[in-house]
Amino acid sequence: MHRLPLTTERLALFGTLLATFGELHPACDHWVQGSKTASRKRLYGEDLVHADGSPATEDSTRPTMTTSTLGRRAVASHVASYTAVQLGVTVAITRAFGYRVTPAALLAGAAINAGTHAAIDRGAALLWLAKKTKKTGYIEHCKAARVDDDGKATSELTGPGSAWMELDAALHRAIGVGAAAVTVWLTTRPGARR
Repeated sequence: MHRLPLTTERLALFGTLLATFGELHPACDHWVQGSKTASRKRLYGEDLVHADGSPATEDSTRPTMTTSTLGRRAVASHVASYTAVQLGVTVAITRAFGYRVTPAALLAGAAINAGTHAAIDRGAALLWLAKKTKKTGYIEHCKAARVDDDGKATSELTGPGSAWMELDAALHRAIGVGAAAVTVWLTTRPGARR
């Protein structure tokens, strides 16, 4: 099989991975992720709750966990589904075009996306970065308005239509650039494919 010059191969693979990672992010966040997972992934606290999120009482017979544990479980579930979709689609697309990304490279790129996705979606890392880059005013100013069935309007800091969500998506996509670059380098470095 004829091989492309290394620079052309790297740029083509980088473009393919970047498009795949970047375009899958919204699909995974809005179509693959469940509503309960989305609403629970930023939960923190030491209050005891059940797996369904209901408060535990002293006489609860069902297993309990802290609110923080429920939040960590929710983000882990989301990241697991996100990563599975990312890996599956990346393999399908690259193979459909006759290209094989090495398993180590594929897993490294997925690990970068998964680890950072979990940290960002828990919320503390995004808020820390927003403070460091002076974006908290943007977050506080651009909240989403919600109107309930009775016509009462409330504001939401982190949901769809908010600055938080825009910063979240932008950060995930920027990290996807790095994940794609690492995947390309690991796949195309000398001796990677023996």
